[in-house]
Amino acid sequence: MKSANLEVEGDPVATKVEVGVLGSLAVRVDDMDVELPPSRKARSLLAYLAVTGKPQRRERLCEMLWDIPDDPRGALRWNLSRLRQTLGEVLQSNRDAVWVDREKCRVDHDRHRRVASADLATIDVSELEAVAALYRGPFLDDLSLSRCPEYEAWRTAFANETELAQIRILRALVDRLAETDPGRALAHATTLELMNPGDEALAAQVEGLALRSRQQALAQNTDGRDSFGSLPEPAQARASAPLAQQIRYCRAPDGVQLAYAVTGEGYPLLKCANWMSDLQYDWDSSVWRHWVAGLSERNRLIRYDQRGNGLSDRVVDDLSFDAQLRDLETVADAACPERFALLGISAGAALSTAFAVKHPERVSHLILYGGRPRGWKHSSPPEELLRRHAMITLIRNGWGQDNPAFRQMFTSLFIPDATPEQMDWYNELQRRTVSPENAARLHEASGEYQITDLLGKVASPTLVLHSEGDFLVPFDLGRELAIGIPDARFVSLDSRNHILLADEPAFARFLDELRSFIG
Repeated sequence: MKSANLEVEGDPVATKVEVGVLGSLAVRVDDMDVELPPSRKARSLLAYLAVTGKPQRRERLCEMLWDIPDDPRGALRWNLSRLRQTLGEVLQSNRDAVWVDREKCRVDHDRHRRVASADLATIDVSELEAVAALYRGPFLDDLSLSRCPEYEAWRTAFANETELAQIRILRALVDRLAETDPGRALAHATTLELMNPGDEALAAQVEGLALRSRQQALAQNTDGRDSFGSLPEPAQARASAPLAQQIRYCRAPDGVQLAYAVTGEGYPLLKCANWMSDLQYDWDSSVWRHWVAGLSERNRLIRYDQRGNGLSDRVVDDLSFDAQLRDLETVADAACPERFALLGISAGAALSTAFAVKHPERVSHLILYGGRPRGWKHSSPPEELLRRHAMITLIRNGWGQDNPAFRQMFTSLFIPDATPEQMDWYNELQRRTVSPENAARLHEASGEYQITDLLGKVASPTLVLHSEGDFLVPFDLGRELAIGIPDARFVSLDSRNHILLADEPAFARFLDELRSFIG
């Protein structure tokens, strides 16, 4: 698990236990991340005790978290014993009450709340940025207990309070940095815009900061090159000048709100949505960041979160291929009013192909990577079909658990040669991005489509690329896709990964081929 930024004080006193509640619950003991009991109620109990910071009567805890038929006292004793295995003497109790020893435990919420309630004009900018960084997401966003109304009311109240506090801190940072350091201000303004979708004044401020940041970077660039940097080698992606990401929203015909992001400048390149994405989380990742940087270097890159995923609406009725095709049309109309190059990755390749056939006047170049002409239900042998259906059952029942084992099987298919850090990130992406039910529905929908009869109708110049050892989509299916499209150019890449990683030569080859093709 990737370590969370949980440092909550600036003094040198050693901390035995650190508890992070600004986002999903995270606990470190002696500077090491620890695994908590899988029980959501056990983790909710720990979070409640840590945040309140005072003894709580056993009767009250029983009433808050357990129903009478569940033997509340027995459940409380059992969960306390499990928590003690991790926390040791930090968790204290007597016959009547339970509490966390706050002399040996720090909670990120304390520092965040203290700073947010102070006069922010008197606090150093570096301190404000450090406190803003503590906010990893909504308060205990992984510990909603719908059948425990008293606990849920407490959690919701704190979630609202901490969100408002974070907005206040971010606004202060934007205001104080806008004139002197527009690049830093832009990063905070972009985050603030994610928390305030539809705020037109803020959107205009983001655009203004992006322009000023770019002008400043260009002024400092002595050789006159584009300040977004050059990426002759993928490993240099992190060393390039910071990209400015602008996030916008549009609505599909059925009312579903779709989030899309724009980076870079140049000829427009629209990336069709694919399995599991989060515009903000991808931005910071070791698996997708180099894709965003590389594709934005010479083009105006537009990418969006699939319905049911990431920053787009999560609660949706229709996840069908046709609905996703309408989403692609909606984003294209909102972000690319004229002709553009269209990139389809994985299942996005089929959607992109269907769009190119339906709107040939819009697509100047069609680039397909890791795609297949028909879903897994139409191209898998019987034993593979059985395995796929079993995976759907596992997704529905195990996807949302803290234990990543259920998600690891997908990670191993997508990026078998990834580092442990990259695998941890992709495991977490899947949990954060989509609900178990939506993940199952999307996986099932990915098996339904059939575009074989559309391939011969593609009129746009087409480039098809595929990894030779792709674990997820067999190489032969990628080649079949290319053979069916008139005059398509096919490029095989020396990789086993379905998502190409930054330091492998195949990613450099992918970028070279795409740039040469678009011209």
